[in-house]
Amino acid sequence: MNTARAAWRGLEPVHGMIYFVPEGRRRYADLGLRPRAGYFTSRSAAFGRASAELVISTFYNFNPASVRQAIDGAWDTTTPQQVLDARYAAAGEALRRAGIHELPTLDEVLALTRRAAEAACEHPQGRPLFAAHATLPWPEEPVLQLWHAQTLLREFRGDGHVACLLSEGVGGLEALILHAATGEVPIGFLKASRAWPEEEWAGTQERLRKRGLLDGDSLSSEGVLLRRHIEDRTDRLALPAYAALGDAGRERLAELASPFGRAVVEAGLLKID
Repeated sequence: MNTARAAWRGLEPVHGMIYFVPEGRRRYADLGLRPRAGYFTSRSAAFGRASAELVISTFYNFNPASVRQAIDGAWDTTTPQQVLDARYAAAGEALRRAGIHELPTLDEVLALTRRAAEAACEHPQGRPLFAAHATLPWPEEPVLQLWHAQTLLREFRGDGHVACLLSEGVGGLEALILHAATGEVPIGFLKASRAWPEEEWAGTQERLRKRGLLDGDSLSSEGVLLRRHIEDRTDRLALPAYAALGDAGRERLAELASPFGRAVVEAGLLKID
C-alpha cells in the first residue's frame, strides 16, 4: 500500500498542474469562460453539460454557492467537448514546457501508469467523477496519455476519498478545515479557492473543536488519528488500480515517478498566483 501511495504522490503533479498553469486559463478564457468557470467546467466536462448540483455532489469541499455562480450560464457559452479539447491542449503544452516529453523513462512510466489506470476502469462502481473520465478516449501523444492516465488515477482515488469522508461523517467544509490544520497547503489558498464565507469557516472550526478534532487551529491527537484513518482507507480503496502492477511494478513506478513530479514543480507549473 505504501508503494502505491508513493507512486500516486510522485506523479500527482503531472495531473495537478492543470489547475494552475496559464495555458489552461488562456484557453478557457478564449472560450468565454471566467477563471472559476474554467476550473469547474473543465474538470466536470466529462459528464457532458453538468449541472451545478452534479458538480457540487462530486467536488465535495467547494462552497455550493460558488459552484452555482461559476456554472450558471457556462454551457450557454461553450460546449463540453470544446472545454475538454482546451484542457488537453493546455495539459500537453504545459507538460512539454516542463520537459516531460524528454525524460528517458517516459515510455516505462507511461506503460505502468496506463496499466494501473486501465485496471481502475474495471471498478467504476460508486466513483462517478472517475467513471465519467474513464469514458474519454485515450490521446495519441505519449505525454497526454500519461496525463490522462494520472487523471484517471487521481479521480479514482478522489472518489474513494469522498466515500471515506461521508462514511466518517466529515462534511466538505469540515474536511477542508482539517486539511488546512495539517499545514500541508497554505490556508489562504484553501479559503480563496473553495470560497466558503468566513463566518461559515469559523463556525465549522468551532464545531470541530467541540468534537475534539481541533486543538486551536491545529489538529488534536484525535484529529490526527482520524485523518490518518481516512487516508489509510483511501489508500485501500485505490488498491484495485495499483494491484494490477504487482509488487515489483508498484515499486518500480514509485521509484521512477519522482523525476516527473519534480520536473513539474521545478518548471513552476504548480505556482499559486
